[in-house]
Formats: sequence, C-alpha cells, structure tokens
Amino acid sequence: MIELLNQPKILQKAVEELDEVVGRDRLVQEFDIPNLKYLTACMRESFRLHPFSPFNLPHVSISDIVVGGYFIPKGSQILLCRVGLGRNPRIWEDPMRFDPERHLRDETVKFGLSEPSLRFITFTRGRRGCIGSSLGTNITMMLFSRLLQGFSWSLLSGITKIDFSKTDDLFLPKPLHLHAKPRLSHIMYQPTN
Repeated sequence: MIELLNQPKILQKAVEELDEVVGRDRLVQEFDIPNLKYLTACMRESFRLHPFSPFNLPHVSISDIVVGGYFIPKGSQILLCRVGLGRNPRIWEDPMRFDPERHLRDETVKFGLSEPSLRFITFTRGRRGCIGSSLGTNITMMLFSRLLQGFSWSLLSGITKIDFSKTDDLFLPKPLHLHAKPRLSHIMYQPTN
C-alpha cells in the first residue's frame, strides 16, 4: 500500500483496473482475482521488495554440494535471504525501484504471488513448502483488492512521501496513518446476513 501511495499513478492504474474488471456496483470476489493482472503485479512487486520475512526457514544440506561456486559441506544449515534475492541487481533491473510492470512484461503474473523461477520468495516451495500458498495468495489478493476498491487512499495533509527505507520487511518503525474515504455506494458497506 505504501509503494502505491508514494506513486499515485500506480495506485490510480490499480484502481482503474478494479473498476474495469469488477465495477463499483458489487464487491470484488475470489473469481475476479485471475483477471486482476495489474493488482497481482503490484502485490508481486511488493513481496519482491518487501518480503514478510527476511529469511526462509533453515534447511540442512544432505550432502556436500557446490552452489553458485560456493562449497557447502554436508550438514550445513542453509538460509536464503529473501531481501537480498528480491533486490539482487544481477536478477532485477533497477532493483530498488517499485515497478509492477516488470511482472507483466515477463508474464509471470499468471503464477499469482508465487515465483516459479525463485527470483524472489513469497511462499516456500518443494516438499516442505508452504501448504497454504494458494490460500495465502487468495486472502492477500482479496484483502488488497477490497481495500483499494472500497476506499480512496491518500496521505495525510503535510505528508508527501512515506519513508520506509530503514526497514527490510513489512514492518514500519513508526505507525502509518492514512486517510481512507469511501468510494462506493453506502449500500456496499452494509453488513450481509
């Protein structure tokens, strides 16, 4: 959300996609998610730059192996740095720039929030991978989509940009205060039975 608020054109494009795909007369539903390509690209880019955890769970090498020119002896604990992977200039052009379009150009957006080439890690993979990756993707996309569909978001008066350069994850050193203005008919905000 912060990246979108810091770049209003990206936020506007995401909201326009929601209005085009879903409209404003109903709430976004799970079946809409595959058609929200730009929103998915925004989420992928957010997780690339700001992973929810700086490292994956440790693994143990079951044999001596050489990976990327580095010898890893059997029994070594191995950690992957998600932050370093997502910001690696050998993998990503201009890695510190928030650019959802990069995910649309290489057509990986069809994989949701998972990255098949492991250029960044949202959910762990393999035999001991996250069994909830599909559910996590759906919940994350639904929450993000509903927040953008239901409200016009803006920074508070006097604030032009949110600086979160001092954090390498999803947590800010200071509380985040934003202005949210309803953008749908008041009927859309009524509880359902």
